[in-house]
Amino acid sequence: WADFTKYQAVFLSNGQVYFGKVMDANEQTLVLEGIYYLRSAEKLQISEEKPGQAAADNFSLVKLGNEIHGPEDRMSINLSQVLFVEDLKYDSKVVEAIRAYEKKK
Repeated sequence: WADFTKYQAVFLSNGQVYFGKVMDANEQTLVLEGIYYLRSAEKLQISEEKPGQAAADNFSLVKLGNEIHGPEDRMSINLSQVLFVEDLKYDSKVVEAIRAYEKKK
């Protein structure tokens, strides 16, 4: 399964991806904490990117918890909705952004 010492990307069947630390997993659920997700930044202008190249500035990393419904920073995900889980490298852009956010707290 996942390396519990690292951050993971959890890809769901609805297209959503959550980043955080898998704290527990069994045959039915996966528990994720320290959760972040990507928010797409809608651009009003057409960018001049090369075909097939996505700009990193089209997305921002958002910390779960400030949404209107006020969720806790812990999520139990039905395993049937999980497509796959990836361990993130220590120097990935997402992990660097998470560390930068954590330092600002």
